[in-house]
Amino acid sequence: MNREAHLKLADAALTEAEKLAKWAEDAARGDGPHKAVPYAAAGTLWDSIARTHLLIAEATPTDDTTPEA
Repeated sequence: MNREAHLKLADAALTEAEKLAKWAEDAARGDGPHKAVPYAAAGTLWDSIARTHLLIAEATPTDDTTPEA
């Protein structure tokens, strides 16, 4: 996987984390505060995935000399 692919995956994972954070916030303020914790936990997992892909992208050369896996 090249640098660009990891950046795209990081962006997608961050989008998912943001969505889940919003759901957790809405649940905490609304009728389902018991639902906030699972949403927040899932959002944290997606945030970790985003960070991991970002770190891999930062460590990957910007040229196309990296062999595809």
